[in-house]
Amino acid sequence: MSTPVPPLRPPPRPAPPPPQRPVPRRAGRRWPGILLRTAVVASIWVFMAGLFAVAWFAHDLPDVSGAVQVERRPAVTLVAADGSPFARFGDLRGATVDVTQLPPHLVNAVVATEDRRFWSHFGLDPIGIARAAVTNYRAGRVVQGGSTLTQQLAKNLFLTPDQTLKRKVQEALLAVWLERRYSKQEILTAYLNRVYLGAGTYGVDAAARTYFNKPATELTLRESAVIAGLLKAPSRYTPAANPDRALERAEVVLRAMLDEGYINEAEMRAALDIPPVPRRKPGSEGEGRYFAAWVADQVAAFVGPDHGDLVIYTSFDPAIQRAAESHVAALLRGPGAEARVGQAAVVVMTPDGAVKALVGGRDYGESQFNRATQALRQPGSAFKPVVFLSALEMGWTETSTVLDAPYRKGKWAPENYDGKYRGEITLRDALAHSVNTATVRLLEASGVDNAISVARRLGLTSTMRRDLSLALGTSEVTLLELTGAYATFANRGRAVMPYAILEIRDANGQLLYQRRGSGAGYAVSGPEVAAMTRLLLAPIAYGTGGAARLDRMAAGKTGTTQDYRDAWFVGFTADLVAGVWMGNDDGAPMKRITGGTLPARLWHDVMMAAHTGLPPRDLPGLDGGPGRAVPEPLVAERTPEEAVAPSPPASSIGELLDRLTGGR
Repeated sequence: MSTPVPPLRPPPRPAPPPPQRPVPRRAGRRWPGILLRTAVVASIWVFMAGLFAVAWFAHDLPDVSGAVQVERRPAVTLVAADGSPFARFGDLRGATVDVTQLPPHLVNAVVATEDRRFWSHFGLDPIGIARAAVTNYRAGRVVQGGSTLTQQLAKNLFLTPDQTLKRKVQEALLAVWLERRYSKQEILTAYLNRVYLGAGTYGVDAAARTYFNKPATELTLRESAVIAGLLKAPSRYTPAANPDRALERAEVVLRAMLDEGYINEAEMRAALDIPPVPRRKPGSEGEGRYFAAWVADQVAAFVGPDHGDLVIYTSFDPAIQRAAESHVAALLRGPGAEARVGQAAVVVMTPDGAVKALVGGRDYGESQFNRATQALRQPGSAFKPVVFLSALEMGWTETSTVLDAPYRKGKWAPENYDGKYRGEITLRDALAHSVNTATVRLLEASGVDNAISVARRLGLTSTMRRDLSLALGTSEVTLLELTGAYATFANRGRAVMPYAILEIRDANGQLLYQRRGSGAGYAVSGPEVAAMTRLLLAPIAYGTGGAARLDRMAAGKTGTTQDYRDAWFVGFTADLVAGVWMGNDDGAPMKRITGGTLPARLWHDVMMAAHTGLPPRDLPGLDGGPGRAVPEPLVAERTPEEAVAPSPPASSIGELLDRLTGGR
C-alpha cells in the first residue's frame, strides 16, 4: 500500500520588507531641465513674435524692383540778367558713373568716414550699432549713428525721413534685402549717384562739376575728401559757401582714411597743403535764394509740372541783390537789433515790373518764409497814395484843401501821430506829413468803393476792408504787390504785374516760354500820374521821408502801423522802384521804428547802390512823356497811426515842387 502524496502548496511568500521613507530629490537637479524647457519655449515664442513683427513691418514695404537703377529727375537752373547762373533746383545730376570708374581715393574716402566695415557687413553693422549706442549713452543724447551705407541707400530710395521705430525697422529689412540682391559694387554705385551733396546736386559727378568744374572721374585726393565730407551735412560743409568749414571737414575725412590705411601721412599732408577752393562758384548756394525760390515756385504755371531739365532766364541783377542783402544784414545786426527789428524785406524792380532783387528775410537758411512775397502785413500810411489818387480822379487837385482836425465816427477817433492839427491844408502837405485825419476825410469824401477800385487797378489783390480805416492802411498787402502798385506811377500809368521770368528753355535750348507784350494796359491817366508823382515828391522833399533823399529826383511814401508793428518805405526814381518793410514775424512791436527812420535809410542805401553809373533823370509824368486814359478796374484790419519824422528844410527838390505847382 502506497503512501499518499500531500497536495502541492506554493512556497510561502517572503515577508515584505518594512516600509521605508522615500528620499526626496535635491531641488537643484530639477532646475536645469526647467530652465532648458523654458528657454526653448521662450525662444519659440520670441521667434514667432519676431516673425510676426517682421511680417507686420514688411507688409507695406515699397516696391523695390530696380532699386539700384539711377533715375534722373529734372533740374532747374536759374540764369541772371547778365547771363550767369545763380541758383539751381531739383535733382541736378551729372553723368551716372560706375564705382569702378571713380578714383579709388573717392570711394575710400566715403567708406572710411561713413561705413568702414561696408565691404564685410551684411547690410547692418552690429559693431557700429553697439558703438553708437555706447557713445550716445555716455553723451546723454544722440551724437553718433550706426547706419550703414546700405541703410542710407534704402532710406533715400524708399522711405521718408521720419524718425520712427517702424521706419528704422523697415530700413534695416530693406538694407538686408539689398545686400542679398545686389553686389557691394552695385550698392555703392547707386549710393554715390543718388546722394545729395549740397547746392542742388545729387551724385558725386554733379557735385564734382559744380564745385570743381570737372567730372568725378578726375577728382584729386583733396577734392574727394571735400565731397566725402559733404555727406555729414551738405549745407554746412559746402565749399561753395563755407570753404573754411569744408576744409576742416576734409581734414577729418583724410585722418579717417589714414586710420584705415588708405593713405599715408605724407599723402594726407600733401592734400591739406593745397590752397582752399574758391568761396563761390556759379550756381552755388549764394545770394538771391529768396528770389530763386520765388521764381522756382512759378515754373509749373508756365510749362506744367511734368517737365525735363530747364534753364530759366530771369531779370535778376546780382549786383543789386548783393547790395540789398548786404545792407539788410548790416542794419539788422546794428541799429535794427537795438530797436527790436527782427526781420526786413526788400524788393527792387524796374518801372515795368521786372524784379531785379528780392530779399525775403534775415536768413534764408534759418527761415524760407518769404516776407516780400508771402507775408500779408498792414501797410499803414504807405497805402495813402491810393486814397489820394481816388480823390484826384474825383476832381480834387494837389492844391485842394482838406481839414486836419479831430475826427470821430462812433467810437472810432483816429489821431495824428504827432498829436498836432493844422486846420485846412493842401493835399500835398497832407501827404507830405502823412496826416491821418485829413486822409480819413478825403476817403470819406471820395468814397471807400472808389478807393478799392483804384487799389485793384494798381494791382493790390488782397482783401480790402470796406470802412474808413482803409485810409490808414488797415488792409493787409504783400511788399511785392505794394511796390508794384507804386511802379504804376513810374510806368507812366500802365498797370504793373511784377515778374522775373523772361525765358524758359529745355536742356537742348528749345524755347518753351518767352515773355512778350507790355503788361496789363493803362490803369491811371496821364494827368493823374503827373499829379501823383508831384504829391509823392513831397514826403522826401520836406515830409516824413527825408531820410530817403537821393542824389536825383525820387518820390515815395512812408508807412507805420499801430504800436510800431510794421514800418515801410516805398518809392521810385525814373529807373527803379523799391519797397522796404521791417517788423517781426510774431507781430511784436519794434522800438519806435517808423517808416521814416530805418526803412527810409535802408531804401536810400539800396537805391544809391542800385543807381551806380546811372545818370539822374526826371521822373515819369514830369518829363512830358505820354499818358493814357484809365481802363476798367482789376482786385484786413486794425487801426494804425502814421509817424511824422522831423521835417528837414526845403531843398532844391522842394523848390522844384513849388515850380511844378506854380508856387502854390
